[in-house]
Amino acid sequence: MQTRVTVDGNLPLATSQKLRVLLVEDEALFARAVTKRLQQAGYACERAETLADGRAIARQFLPDLVLLDMRLPDGNGLDLLAEFVTKGIAVVVMTAYGEVSDAVNAMKQGAVDYLKKPVDLEELLLTVEKAQRTDSLKHQLDYSRQRDSHASEGVEFLGESPVMRAACGQIERIAQLVSVTAGVPPTVLITGETGTGKDVAARLLHQCYATQERPFVHVDCASLPADLIESELFGHEKGAFTSAQGSRCGLIEAAEDGTLFLDEVGELPLALQAKLLNVLERRMVRRLGSTKERPVPARFIAATNRDLQQMVIDGRFRADLFYRLNVLSISMPPLRERGGDIELLAQHFSRQTERRYGLSPREFSAGAIRLMQGYAWPGNVRELKHQISRAVLLSRSHEVAVEDLALPQQSPSQPVIAAVDQPAGMTLDEAEKAMIEKALKQSGGNISEAARLLGITRMTIRYRMDKHGLKDA
Repeated sequence: MQTRVTVDGNLPLATSQKLRVLLVEDEALFARAVTKRLQQAGYACERAETLADGRAIARQFLPDLVLLDMRLPDGNGLDLLAEFVTKGIAVVVMTAYGEVSDAVNAMKQGAVDYLKKPVDLEELLLTVEKAQRTDSLKHQLDYSRQRDSHASEGVEFLGESPVMRAACGQIERIAQLVSVTAGVPPTVLITGETGTGKDVAARLLHQCYATQERPFVHVDCASLPADLIESELFGHEKGAFTSAQGSRCGLIEAAEDGTLFLDEVGELPLALQAKLLNVLERRMVRRLGSTKERPVPARFIAATNRDLQQMVIDGRFRADLFYRLNVLSISMPPLRERGGDIELLAQHFSRQTERRYGLSPREFSAGAIRLMQGYAWPGNVRELKHQISRAVLLSRSHEVAVEDLALPQQSPSQPVIAAVDQPAGMTLDEAEKAMIEKALKQSGGNISEAARLLGITRMTIRYRMDKHGLKDA
């Protein structure tokens, strides 16, 4: 309740203002006792004796929480409950003994909790604190859902290269399959080098699902603090550890029935890999310090730039988790394999920068295009985007020239295996195939080692082996 989303959609702002509680109660002695106890606890409190007074005071006082009696001189508290709930105000109802049906109806209509009279003041105070935490979490999740919804709008892939069309085809087929799947949705693993657009692929899948209006929770496993990662993912109860001053929902729970995107899943510690596997297998999560399990209806998408198969061999990633994540897979191609897409993407990022900063349209010189197409782009699309933005901002004319790009000089890499003798008439494809065959032979058929010898990734050598019809040894 002390955290709100601003009307212009900016970040929620924390405020030190006292929580405002409106007590709608006609029993004078009880009302005075409640008001005094709430004020002692640091709350701002106002009292109304009737439904009419409650409406009038609420318009001026703007309460964060309403304590609402069910039996009032001018009607039933349920008549006022809906009005408060519609305005986003948390309501705790108070009912006399034997009026359980009123409490049930109130909870169905949106009350966050109820108390039975006679009410113990300390129990009331605990209920108010609980309602405050619940409402604060609700607003945080509402903000997160709204923010991620905007972030997903207009997400698309640009590219006409064969490898990009193949990747988009994978996304479309998986989206169609998952959207009609009944029961537990299959997990999806997205692989690719850093900067190839794995997060965009995940958002596209989320958009295509039947639950696209649901939350999209992006978890960067590589950036989570080592000492807090378990609590961040699974949540915790009050007192679960020294600094756990209250209960907290984990990111897995926060995904609700939307999508949980585990980015860089290969960075998870082994101990947490076992807990994640348990969640995926049983579709239940248990917070730290809790004995209660909660269902997990979310769809899981994982992504990695690591070779998980090799990590399994090395004992750094659980084999059972790898197989559980790798039910459906998408491979994102590196930019250097996308040919003409580089010019298309460069023009797209140039237009984005021009619109953002109000610049006139820029074009790329023939030399700049050749330079971009000949560059290896180790940072892939992310690196291209940053370089184009920089070049457009620094360009002094309407043409982006070679010097504006300021790409780093690429020193010729030292060959890690002897060059293949190229007989007269051997094509480039034939030479490439021969190099891969030689690397595989030199590595004893170990694909990861062959990729290292060639200075390329395992995914790249796999793609080129398929291209040339080379089979695993």
